[in-house]
Amino acid sequence: YFDIPVDHLLGMPILVDYYTKNHLDDLVIVSPDHGSVTRARKMAEPLNAPIAIIDKRRPEPNKSEIMKVIGDVEGKNIIVVDDMIDTAGTICNAGKALMDLGAKSVRACATHAVLSGPAIERLEESPFCEVVLLNTIPLNVSDKFKTLSVAALFAETLERIHDSKPISELFK
Repeated sequence: YFDIPVDHLLGMPILVDYYTKNHLDDLVIVSPDHGSVTRARKMAEPLNAPIAIIDKRRPEPNKSEIMKVIGDVEGKNIIVVDDMIDTAGTICNAGKALMDLGAKSVRACATHAVLSGPAIERLEESPFCEVVLLNTIPLNVSDKFKTLSVAALFAETLERIHDSKPISELFK
């Protein structure tokens, strides 16, 4: 997409650090679709947690239906991890399905909070006890939402670029 050098910064280490400090027993990391399985694995590994996968279909744009949950979620504390939350339809459907299957609690987290249309209302009414988002897009929402700063990551990246040091070391 670019004809200049680009460094892809990852928000996952910030989210993993948050959940490491806020330890949950009986934890399962859930991918809201097949496309997010790698992301879920990258979160699950340092948290020593198994993963589950939501099998969904899209009957039309911006609509999703949960077909099946692959993995054990009954009696577990769940974190649904995604790259961004736009209208929140998929992630809220996932949260409800997980609770219907007997999850102890459900939380959501994402790097980017687009939160368009009915997203905030959907998340407020969802079964999520917490929604953790990085501040890559400014937000002003309720106490149900926890915002984590990307400032230190950006500052370290700029310093490394200035000093001609590798960025990749930030993600080891």
